[in-house]
Amino acid sequence: MAVDSQEMNADRSQDWREELRGKMNAKERSGLPRVTMPELPPTERITGFREVNSGLPEEMAVREAKRCLDCATPSCVSGCPVNINIPGFIKRIEKGDFLGAAQKLKETNALPAVCGRVCPQEVQCEALCVYQKMKKPPVAIGYLERFASDCERQAGAASATPLVNNSGMQVAAIGSGPASLTFAGQMTKFGCRVTVFEALHELAGVLSYGIPEFRLPKSIVRSEIAYLEAIGVRFERNVVVGKTLTIDDMKAQGYQGFFIGSGAGLPKFMRIPGENSIGIYSSNEYLTRVNLMKAYQFPAYDTPIVRGKRVAVVGGGNTAMDSVRTAVRLGAEKAMIVYRRSEQEMPARIEEVHHAKEEGVEFLTLTNPVEYLADNEGRVRQMKVQKMGLGAADDSGRRRPVAIVGSEYLIDVDTVVVGVGTDPNPLIPQSIQGLEVTKWGTIVVNEETMQTAVPEIFAGGDIVRGGATVILAMGDGKKAAESMHAFLLEKAARG
Repeated sequence: MAVDSQEMNADRSQDWREELRGKMNAKERSGLPRVTMPELPPTERITGFREVNSGLPEEMAVREAKRCLDCATPSCVSGCPVNINIPGFIKRIEKGDFLGAAQKLKETNALPAVCGRVCPQEVQCEALCVYQKMKKPPVAIGYLERFASDCERQAGAASATPLVNNSGMQVAAIGSGPASLTFAGQMTKFGCRVTVFEALHELAGVLSYGIPEFRLPKSIVRSEIAYLEAIGVRFERNVVVGKTLTIDDMKAQGYQGFFIGSGAGLPKFMRIPGENSIGIYSSNEYLTRVNLMKAYQFPAYDTPIVRGKRVAVVGGGNTAMDSVRTAVRLGAEKAMIVYRRSEQEMPARIEEVHHAKEEGVEFLTLTNPVEYLADNEGRVRQMKVQKMGLGAADDSGRRRPVAIVGSEYLIDVDTVVVGVGTDPNPLIPQSIQGLEVTKWGTIVVNEETMQTAVPEIFAGGDIVRGGATVILAMGDGKKAAESMHAFLLEKAARG
């Protein structure tokens, strides 16, 4: 049931509100302990796909907001790829103006409810919080962002007035992932008519098919899409740009600028013997089957997917954690992460690693698969792995894994999920003449403007980066919108 917005911001009589109402000096604020996110217990959450983190209740959110020191030069903002006014929205929470906090977030962030759940704040805004210099836990910026956004949605106040297309500009976004959604929202605010073209029947790209329900509920994604539709963004599903529709077709329809945010959905494998055996998936396919084809709602949706009993997931990023935690929920008796470096080098969020361990996942670090062995029917039954050591740092700054000769051994498996990354789909880059592409298939852009070698085409997200976080993709989308708007204005002025 929706919460009445006036009721939410009214009654201030409770003891905890009175206690936190008074002014506090910096020493008193810094003495408050950081909140701990309420969450489902592991024994309960592994039985289904309910969201693990439960969100902060009002009291905890206001207490945490009190910890913000409202720095004169907030370093946290510089750590945010979309430059959210972090002190601005947090201070509104402190005052009990939860809906005002949500509105402040939406001034610069088209997807705050998503970011509050999946952004790696610990290495971005929170990493630059002044508390880090004080050797104290940073303000829980992500928790508070989620809180404000959820308050707005629960109060039924997330609707918006359509923005007027007063610029005469018509632009297109290709793909509907976080980069394109941010681009679309920003360009609409500039007074442009924006259409987002999506190849699949479901919108939001990786937010819909790549992140499991227990980490990002589909209802949250749909509410963010609904807001963009409310302000005037148009969405076209089942359109494969480069096949069913070309850039030239769109130009003929009056589109003047184009943003490519088609992501990187081409699975990457290790090219080792036996990798074509039955029961070996890419993380992309595995998570798409579960999320987009609704295997997480089994038996209501009888999606064909192997419910392995001994599941090994290769990789150490967030996608690998999502895959192995999904396997647990699909009934795996033994779920393993196989990662060639140590846990310290894992790129996955600390929270995701922690949750995976709580849910019974076994971590085989400094271990790398070298071969898969199949039965007579071609189904994987064993994985041959090799122990690894760590050498000098590579280009990523992490120590390079080095194979230990003679250390191979076998692990019994019936399902393997390979989560070692993805590559850009070449369809769109190959269909546009004049685009410059790297040897990895990513589109080359001016990093300051996100403009490609074709002046009216901009790009961002994984199609440029080759694989990154949601918030970095959103930062690209925002930067591209600002640059494209300036480009189109200048072009119009020249006549």
